[in-house]
Amino acid sequence: MTLRKRLSWIAAASVAIAVTIAVGACYAIVRNQVRGQVTDSLTAQMAVTQRFGTIQNAVPGNGASSGGPAPYNQIVLSGGQVVARNGGLALPVSASTLALARDQNRSSVSDIWVNGSHLRMLCFGAGWQLPDGTVVPAVVQLARPLNGVDSILRHLRLFLAVIVAGGAALAAILGRMASRRVLAPLAEVADVAQDIGETDDLTKRLNVHADDEVGQLATNFNHMMDRLEASRRALDDSVRAQRQLVADASHELRTPVTSLRTNVEVLLEEVQLDPEDRRRLLADVVEQSEELTALVNDLIELARGDQPGPETDDVRLDGVAAESLARARRNAPGIRFEATLVPTFIDGVPERLGRAINNLLDNAARHSPPGGVVELQVGPSGVEVRDHGSGVNPEDLPYVFDRFFRGTNSRGRQGSGLGLAIVRQVAEQHGGSASVTNAVDGGAIFTLQLPGAPTETGEAEGGSDEASAPTEPVESR
Repeated sequence: MTLRKRLSWIAAASVAIAVTIAVGACYAIVRNQVRGQVTDSLTAQMAVTQRFGTIQNAVPGNGASSGGPAPYNQIVLSGGQVVARNGGLALPVSASTLALARDQNRSSVSDIWVNGSHLRMLCFGAGWQLPDGTVVPAVVQLARPLNGVDSILRHLRLFLAVIVAGGAALAAILGRMASRRVLAPLAEVADVAQDIGETDDLTKRLNVHADDEVGQLATNFNHMMDRLEASRRALDDSVRAQRQLVADASHELRTPVTSLRTNVEVLLEEVQLDPEDRRRLLADVVEQSEELTALVNDLIELARGDQPGPETDDVRLDGVAAESLARARRNAPGIRFEATLVPTFIDGVPERLGRAINNLLDNAARHSPPGGVVELQVGPSGVEVRDHGSGVNPEDLPYVFDRFFRGTNSRGRQGSGLGLAIVRQVAEQHGGSASVTNAVDGGAIFTLQLPGAPTETGEAEGGSDEASAPTEPVESR
């Protein structure tokens, strides 16, 4: 059974029960009222009779205002002899009725059937005067017909039954109409959900018709679809990026692997190889092995960056930069590094931040002429690295931080094309960004912008740029 039908049946049953209770109470009140009027008429005639004290020939009647005398009456002595009767009906006499003759303070009311007539009978004790003047105990029986009352009640029952049936039917119709209107948004939810399941289209949304429970359901459904669509989009982007990474990595690995394989095959086949050629081939093998190692390390770093990051901690960004600066000086002794390090605390992962700064310094060193200068600045806004080389081709600026991108000025230089992609990844993981611009007087300026904390100058001791905690901006050459 559908929800609409269940609601219709529930509405009809609820109304039927409520109307039945109301109708039952109404019928009981009316029945007691009309039957009580008959009893009141009999009681009024009994009061008149008891005021006379002794009955001689017939039962005294009451006034018209009290309903008039009972159409049927009967006087029975305590021994069971009927001494007077009016109305032509013999009213039944029982032992309990005769017992009233001995206790004239009691009376009884009962419904009886006599010759197909429904009567209400009142019995009470009184004194009956014999012809010789002797008064003996007797029972007076007064009866009034209930056929008219029964007819009224019968028609009332039929009328009330029609009311109950009509009310239940009307409630069912109105309940069905109301349920159709109320459940229309739920039907829309079901249709949209089914359509999404069949088409896998997460852009479909529900119309919010009202600010009620159903409207809140539609609103929550739309919010859920928004989050689901965003999750699907992020998942699709991640899968697409992974596929692109695999494709790019395969392409980048093919060249050094092919060259390495060729050199090894030459070394194996040419036994009588000139020593100078052998030394050159072995140097190429070492260089290609180093290139492969760097490429694999960069791929591992990128893949690790796609995973949930480790817990962050308070990091001295200037201390991390000082360690990266010392490493860059060892790896590029022909380049002069100048640094301005301002004590800066940020919330981050020191290993990732160090890798990003290392990549920026290595990139600047590769694009600097021999004896050139690389400038490093660290402060609350992040890290800035500038070289004095040829700069970045304007057409390459939007793609510098893409994976495996090699700009016009980078071709022919050693590198995997992943270092700056790692820089951007680290920046985004820390809630920042990476950017590059060309300096007016030559060279490129790479900026690693990070959400920093205010500079704290009271906790550290002074020192060089390679110290762990300089208290003032320090310039080093």
